[in-house]
Amino acid sequence: MSTHVPGEADRAAAPAPLRPGRTLPGWVRRIAAMNETWTFGVLVLLVAFFTAARPDTFLTRYDITQIATNAAIYLVLGVGMTFVIIVAGIDLSVGSVLVLSAVLSAEYTIHHGGAGSGWGTVAVSTLIALVTGVVWGGLQGWLVAKAKVPPLIVTLGGFGAALGLAQIITGGQDPTGAVSGELQHSIGFGKLFGQIPWLVVIAFATTVVFGLVLAFTRFGRYTYAIGSNPEAARRVGIDVDRHLVKIYALTGLLSGLGSVMWLAYFGTTSIAGHSSDNLKVITAVVLGGASLFGGRGSVLGTVIGVFIPAVLTTGLIIMDVQQYWQDVAIGIVLVAAVYLDQFRRRGRERG
Repeated sequence: MSTHVPGEADRAAAPAPLRPGRTLPGWVRRIAAMNETWTFGVLVLLVAFFTAARPDTFLTRYDITQIATNAAIYLVLGVGMTFVIIVAGIDLSVGSVLVLSAVLSAEYTIHHGGAGSGWGTVAVSTLIALVTGVVWGGLQGWLVAKAKVPPLIVTLGGFGAALGLAQIITGGQDPTGAVSGELQHSIGFGKLFGQIPWLVVIAFATTVVFGLVLAFTRFGRYTYAIGSNPEAARRVGIDVDRHLVKIYALTGLLSGLGSVMWLAYFGTTSIAGHSSDNLKVITAVVLGGASLFGGRGSVLGTVIGVFIPAVLTTGLIIMDVQQYWQDVAIGIVLVAAVYLDQFRRRGRERG
């Protein structure tokens, strides 16, 4: 009985052993590892659940339009908050800055034609809202960067101060004749090609522009670098303080833009209606995968994070769930999404 010794021919014919980690193409593994992919999966599951539960009433064309319109203003605010959170900051004042910008814009409109004013008044009042947001945000950024006051304290103080100024100016009452009819009928209720609300178009354009800025420009790279390690960013020549001022000014600018969108859609300053805007926006950004410790986040993730509570709220309303349970459900989804992301990241670090 002969003993066969494997030779070169046998080794060449034998199948190569499978290498760990080679079962999927690299681009598939990269997409699966993205925070946005997991967050998008949560959104898809919510849509699938409500569609199965109420197939005749959920996700109709009207529902899609309403969800997108209601999310538009929070998406604009969320874009600014994304930059702030990536640099390991926080801005609790966005809702109050929106109110103050709206009030100052409305005061100009009231004294220059009111509801019957034309596009000239609309242009100036819009500029007032944007400048108010930039100045307020830049001042807060200066206090964070130069005075070294923690951003939580600065923006919490800014939250109260901006709202207080708005109430002093108006006496605590929403003024009448605060919005031009031209602005309301065109931007507030108008639709591009008769199909897409202008508010959605503005939010989409804002998202695309600043998403590209964050992902592909020096400003975006500096933002991530400062959030990851501000001291290392200083050592490589980045003016960290100046960049932080710009970041908070940007957040203020987008709060001012949000105020114009709010005035156009609702026709009032809604002084008492923005106390929880900061929490809604921060929730959206965190749901989108941004880290409160800085260095991680994306505008795409924020888009997904904004639509998760919007879809959840709409679905629960259609299912006749009480408002109180809607708030509980949104809180549970927030905690669960963050926990799953943390669990996945720990597993990836161990692996």
